[in-house]
Amino acid sequence: MKNSFTTYPAICLVLVNTLLFSCTSNTKEKVDNIENPLVQKSTLQYQAPQFDKIKDEDFVPAFIEGLKIHDTEIEAITNNTESPTFENTVLALEISGEVLGRAKNVFYNLTGSSTNPTLQAIEKEYAPIFSAHSDKIYLNSEIYNRIKALDFSTLEGEKLKLVDYYLKRFEMAGASLSIEDKAKMMEINKKLSMLSTEFNSRLLKARKEAALLVDTVDALDGLSADEIERAKLKAEEAGHEGKYLLGLSNTTQQPLLAVLKNRETRKKLFEASFTRAEKNNDADTRKVIEETALLRMQKAQLMGKKNYAEWKLQNQMAKTPERALNLLSELGKASVAQAKKEAANIQSIIDAQNGGFKLEPWDWNFYAEQVKKEKYDLDQKELEPYFELNSVLENGVFYAAERMYGITFKKRTDLPVYNPDVVTYEVFDKDGSSLALYYLDFYTRDTKKGGAWMNNFVNQSHYLKQKPVIVNVFNYIKPTEGNPSLISFDNVNTMFHEFGHTLHGLFANQQYVSLSGTSVPRDYVEFPSQINEHAALEPDVLKNYAIHYETKETIPQALIDKLMKAEMFNKGYDVTELLAASVIDMMWHTVENESDFKSVLEFEKEALAKNGLLVSEVPSRYHTPYFAHVWGGGYSAGYYAYTWSKTLDYNTYDWIKQNGGMNRENGERFRKYILSVGNSVDLNKAFTDFVGHDMEVDAYINNVGF
Repeated sequence: MKNSFTTYPAICLVLVNTLLFSCTSNTKEKVDNIENPLVQKSTLQYQAPQFDKIKDEDFVPAFIEGLKIHDTEIEAITNNTESPTFENTVLALEISGEVLGRAKNVFYNLTGSSTNPTLQAIEKEYAPIFSAHSDKIYLNSEIYNRIKALDFSTLEGEKLKLVDYYLKRFEMAGASLSIEDKAKMMEINKKLSMLSTEFNSRLLKARKEAALLVDTVDALDGLSADEIERAKLKAEEAGHEGKYLLGLSNTTQQPLLAVLKNRETRKKLFEASFTRAEKNNDADTRKVIEETALLRMQKAQLMGKKNYAEWKLQNQMAKTPERALNLLSELGKASVAQAKKEAANIQSIIDAQNGGFKLEPWDWNFYAEQVKKEKYDLDQKELEPYFELNSVLENGVFYAAERMYGITFKKRTDLPVYNPDVVTYEVFDKDGSSLALYYLDFYTRDTKKGGAWMNNFVNQSHYLKQKPVIVNVFNYIKPTEGNPSLISFDNVNTMFHEFGHTLHGLFANQQYVSLSGTSVPRDYVEFPSQINEHAALEPDVLKNYAIHYETKETIPQALIDKLMKAEMFNKGYDVTELLAASVIDMMWHTVENESDFKSVLEFEKEALAKNGLLVSEVPSRYHTPYFAHVWGGGYSAGYYAYTWSKTLDYNTYDWIKQNGGMNRENGERFRKYILSVGNSVDLNKAFTDFVGHDMEVDAYINNVGF
């Protein structure tokens, strides 16, 4: 998820394993069970979606049928007069909702990566319906009591873990609340689901409308000919003949700020990004955010918790918001001090050039590149010809995976896709057996959310005899006709990162979907993907994929040496902007009184100042009005997870370096203890079994050179 993807990606993971449950739709559509490709199991390999048959009009009938079937299944569990057993209660619950789950998996993958007005309208209509359906299950005291009545001493392994998973889920949902409080909870959940959908819709519109229109090519000095041509074509598509349009990425800082020489253009681009969703129009998200934050606090307090973060973190690795904030605070002191040193270095460059101005956020990346060039003699433009997208994928990401885990890949052109740019591979395990199907969607478009992520079309489950069907989605700029797709090293890192999530899904080895693969706590899920980032700079791997697209020469060792040294550059900035976003998120969700909420912009400023992270030159990676992870995704009170997971990563990477590096032996060990266990074991124990000790913050500080 980051467009300066140095260590932390954008929207890295969207979990869609949640069961979604019912209400009655007003939509008057006929259900044709036989013809609907979502109601029926796909006949393609591993039940891969039949995108050549799926039409927008198939979703509502599939939802109606899926909700109806699921209602019947839940009623059967609720009304079962037999004594509760694992099979007739927990397992029955686990395998219910198959049709609805299949339709939802495809639907939400499309609304994230290739939406349109029809899908957006369906999403808006069904958000409260699905919320009510989920509440109908998890506020069901009869099922909750059946689970509590089980004899836990007779259960072990995944069965015991699955029972514990559902017990916690019912308790966190409010199954033990009074009838009156359950009604309040259902109303809150309904409103929150509608607000989340509204936020995403507004933000997509805001991102598109805030693109910067530039009148003259002179104002784009510093961009490559291909970048200028793309901006020209984008403007023409938007009806602005003879002008240039610079689209926005999801983060605060924009990639082009590193190369644009015209300071006024840089300022305009930064401000377009920062103010995209606060323009007092129908794309302004602030009122949606304020209402969401208040409702989340009320929801938590209905459950007897002081604030939303306390409620949300009870099933996470951190357990409490205090532990999460302590980690952020400890790292924040060091990162801000380092960022101030970096700012001083940049200011000295500006002064040496007689710039006559104080460093501002829109200057940082432009002059940081000059500092990097001066300090390391490294120019990003010098690197990019060596990072052609397909070579990075097949000779880098796939090569590293084969080297560490023995898996191989075969391109498939016979499987239907939802967009012509999507490519598909079949994945084979070390013994040659077919393991999974893997889709990649590389290029940005107006119908796609910002960031990068991994998702499942089909989740692994031995019980259901399902193998994983996985997609990675990115937002790389598509080259103009006839040009190669060259990406920055930050984007190389992102590809390795997202494939780390994919490995977590590929190696899933569980009986049950709810415990499978990436269905782990939010502050653990980024850990395996961050470990895979390190493979990008493994010398043998780097030389295998970093091939000049024109000369076909391998990246020279001198350039590798510069790149390796430069990887420690700008870490104060990188970590500070991440911690700032994490603190903003946590402060919104630790409010305990309605009177403590302020307007969005005022609240954010005070939250950063209180935590020592209000650094004028280093804006938060995400400004509250476009913080999609928190208001439209699953990271509410959870953005700290990137830092928590990164700390796990650095502890683990230290162990790997001390024990032979990223070789097959350590890859197999990582697969055994981390990648293949899903949420079927105690994850704290899985981590300590691998590294031999508890998580230590010093590993983070030492690895970033503070």
